[in-house]
Amino acid sequence: MDESTQSARPIAPSRRGLIVGLLLCVVAIAFEAVAVVTAMPAAEADLGQVELYAWAFTAFMIAQTFAIVAAGQASDRVGPKQPLVVGFIVFAAGLVIAGTAPNMLVLVAGRFVQGLGGGTMNLAVMVLVARLFDARERAVVITWMSFAWMLPAFIGPTIAAWLSLTWSWHLVFFSVLPVMAVGGALIFGPLRRIELAPVDQTDAVPSRTGHRLRSAALVALGAAALQVAGQHIELLSLLWLAAGIALLGFGLPPLLPRGYRPTGTGLAANVNLRMLAAGAFFGADTFLTLMLVRSEGLNLSWGGVVVTIGSAGWTTGSWLQSRSWLRLRRDTIASVGAALTAAGLALIAVAAWFPGSLLGLIIGGWVVAGLGMGLHMASTSLVVMQLSAEPELGRNSSSLQVGEALGNALAAGIAGTLFALAMPDQRLAFGILFTAMGVIAAAALVSSLRIGPVVNHSIVPPDPDLYRVV
Repeated sequence: MDESTQSARPIAPSRRGLIVGLLLCVVAIAFEAVAVVTAMPAAEADLGQVELYAWAFTAFMIAQTFAIVAAGQASDRVGPKQPLVVGFIVFAAGLVIAGTAPNMLVLVAGRFVQGLGGGTMNLAVMVLVARLFDARERAVVITWMSFAWMLPAFIGPTIAAWLSLTWSWHLVFFSVLPVMAVGGALIFGPLRRIELAPVDQTDAVPSRTGHRLRSAALVALGAAALQVAGQHIELLSLLWLAAGIALLGFGLPPLLPRGYRPTGTGLAANVNLRMLAAGAFFGADTFLTLMLVRSEGLNLSWGGVVVTIGSAGWTTGSWLQSRSWLRLRRDTIASVGAALTAAGLALIAVAAWFPGSLLGLIIGGWVVAGLGMGLHMASTSLVVMQLSAEPELGRNSSSLQVGEALGNALAAGIAGTLFALAMPDQRLAFGILFTAMGVIAAAALVSSLRIGPVVNHSIVPPDPDLYRVV
């Protein structure tokens, strides 16, 4: 029986309330992410310090990189329930800090706290799905989560623009809190009645746990150092660059799948795909609204509408990847998604070189790029579940999300550096920025072709070698 046929099995009613609560938390995180993209031009106009613009996004991803590792270890050692609760509280605290920010530096700090909470929640939710649902249910739940991620893209930009223009961009952050309150009310009751025993005994050794957490801290610091290096190109930047590369070189290997190699196949290639494709998309997303406002002459509301229209592609991709009539291997679906993401960003890059004349190309490119994201984001998550033995699931889920967070942080940092270097020539700044994101997405396509065949009906391979990098 293939994965698509298995996915038709209904979810037990006893777990539906919990699922709704988890989906609401996903909606809250996704709404905040989409809303920040739309509201940031208003925040920058109010607070100034445009040099910190990219930091408002990368601070989230840098913190998330550390939080994902910590949550992955905690989920394997004590189960995913406690990390979910901690992440919920920390994320809410970050919303309050950002919502009361009097300057850009405090806003960046609030985004950092949100990254700690959001990364913890995301990882814990994925482990919960893997532990609570069988192979015939996971694809359905993952699809619902993809829709939950994309739903705010249809309403978030419009709401964020309206709040920012009518009231204040500060309310964009506070508006997420009621959604989290409802989600928490639905989650915490059923969660208390669910027993999920620890599954990983190898990382229960304190020294090993501390080693991985130190590695996560080094990776986060390395990503931050690389962005500092790109802020102001000078002699000191070379030192920051060397420090960032060294920190990543020491910290990253323990956080990746066992036996990972940059040119590896299987899980290694899957992590590379997620890192590069999500990073390219996120780097473009970070500056898309700003380009629509500055280069295309749209106001904030219409810029939000463009983002909303483009998000239809992601929703379509998420729906397509779970259809029973789409008889493609999971790795093939991921490769098609990577190709579409690269093609869509290439279209936007072309339009960026001709400001004010190719708005339709930007919208079409965003739809195509989103279609690709919907296909490969769900697929890479399922590949991890299918190629991981249960004791490795927390670690490998953590590796996938660490790769995504690191890719997002580095790509947004590259985008911010290119933008700062090319300004005040706006055409050059946006043109180079989006071209670079297209190149990164093309590299993701190459990685996707190295995943290798993934049997759709498999969750725990009979041969352990199948889930190791070869």
